[in-house]
Amino acid sequence: MTRYSKDHEWVRVEGDNVIIGITAYAQEQLGDVVFVELPEVGKTYAKGAEAAVVESVKAASEVYAPIGGEVLEVNDALADEPATVNQSPEAAGWFFKMKPTDKAEIEALMDTDAYKAFLETL
Repeated sequence: MTRYSKDHEWVRVEGDNVIIGITAYAQEQLGDVVFVELPEVGKTYAKGAEAAVVESVKAASEVYAPIGGEVLEVNDALADEPATVNQSPEAAGWFFKMKPTDKAEIEALMDTDAYKAFLETL
């Protein structure tokens, strides 16, 4: 199951944990990604907190934690290959894995149809 935030992050449930990244829409808006600053493993973020930064040739943009939780793992491959975010934003370009503090926050995010409808309003 994948859910989406209004800040264009996606959350994919994997067992008791989640994987988080930015959507195809977000990477299109950013342009060519040249640097990704990932969160620290073991750090806990509240929902909406700035967890990462993605820099492109156009601008730098914060990546917010779409849910609260503890960072379990980061995608270290992005340090060497930040363009992976452009090539595969919702698969190989994931940012971090997290153990959620409140699974209800996942359910509160948009499903695929709701996110597509939201994009049409932009």
